[in-house]
Amino acid sequence: MSNTTAIQSIPVLDFSLFETDPTAFLSQLKRASRDVGFFYLTGHGIPQSLIDDVLASSRRFFALPEADKLEIEMVNSPHFRGYNRVGQELTKGQRDWREQIDIGSEAPALAFGKDQPAWTRLQGPNLWPNALPELKPILLEWQSELTRLATRLLKAFAVALEQDRDVFETIYGGQPNHLIKIIRYPGRDATESEQGVGAHKDSGFLTLLLQEKQKGLEVETEDGRWIEAEPRQGTFVVNIGELLELVTDGYLKATVHRVVTPPAGTDRLSVAFFLGAPFDAEVPLLDLPSHLKVQAGGITRDPHNPLFRNSGQNTLKSRLRSHPDVAARHHADLLAAQARTEAVPVA
Repeated sequence: MSNTTAIQSIPVLDFSLFETDPTAFLSQLKRASRDVGFFYLTGHGIPQSLIDDVLASSRRFFALPEADKLEIEMVNSPHFRGYNRVGQELTKGQRDWREQIDIGSEAPALAFGKDQPAWTRLQGPNLWPNALPELKPILLEWQSELTRLATRLLKAFAVALEQDRDVFETIYGGQPNHLIKIIRYPGRDATESEQGVGAHKDSGFLTLLLQEKQKGLEVETEDGRWIEAEPRQGTFVVNIGELLELVTDGYLKATVHRVVTPPAGTDRLSVAFFLGAPFDAEVPLLDLPSHLKVQAGGITRDPHNPLFRNSGQNTLKSRLRSHPDVAARHHADLLAAQARTEAVPVA
């Protein structure tokens, strides 16, 4: 981050300017990315009708009887797909107060084997609720539309970094590794923990978040304050993930954020889309021009959250930590290995 002035709010960027006034848009993009790492995106071209359908179908899923949701419980998926009850996912060892369903890129499972990279276990089929057959086509359409939008945005980042527009194509052009989370945060009393989801960074390239009405998302600033990213109708909240931090050697930084539990008697609904790289991709270091390179402070060195240049390894570290029930049932052999690997971070 580069701005010494205290950040008070999340900037708003109009993506349509990338075509009509690219110089202005790229200037705004670079400033928002360096100063905050988060921004609202308007002019994105996603139809409001599709947005409404996604939010409505998400509401219908969470309104299903618990037995119908548990038919696709994530603990039954070695690929970390499906439904999590409230409190089943962890952030930094603490329970997140949310229920959710994780939908990844549709792909056949790969054979497990000692000679195969551990990340091969991440690829596989999604789990879909029989009680709500409409959810699958709606979310797959959403995944397709958001993939196109996020890829266009990544090309804008490439230009802002003074690279060829398609510099990332060899990374995102293989077997997709994208993730949708539809998330509901139930309200609870203020006397209990406020952790809806604990403070963390996202592991992919970019995250595009659709929020319904209830606030709760907060972004940590460089000086340690938290600022709200309140819902704005018709916008996505966009933030930088760890892969963009890696490829820019820290010129762009993945930003810490959290969600505060809503008050009792309310709830919060959001739909997150994570643009990742194929699991087998090795993330390169961009050759930034000298005037940008001198501002790159290097990647974050955190022994509790090492960054790996292999996309699959970077994803796997997060999934094993966040879903200990899945890890224990399907991947017990990887837990000790991960502990040993993370003692020596790989740049």
